[in-house]
Amino acid sequence: MPWKPEVRVDGEWHRNALVFATRDEAFENAADLFARWTSCAGYRAAEVPDARVTHSYTGRELRPIDDTTAAPSPAADQSGDSKTDLTGDKQP
Repeated sequence: MPWKPEVRVDGEWHRNALVFATRDEAFENAADLFARWTSCAGYRAAEVPDARVTHSYTGRELRPIDDTTAAPSPAADQSGDSKTDLTGDKQP
């Protein structure tokens, strides 16, 4: 299942256009964004079932994925969590 990074600003969760194959990639990218923005109160990874993977994120390196080769994410990340925030709390 694809995942998106989210950050909490002014009491609301916000996303960008990036979509990753794994929860870990999205969570690490959200953590990086959280570290650079001064107004964030939290970060998490959110599962997005109908999205197409657009990027990879490994070793703090963001890489676009060519649309012609992008495929649905692998089933390797089957944690069952739809969202996990920076404290590890599950979100509805």
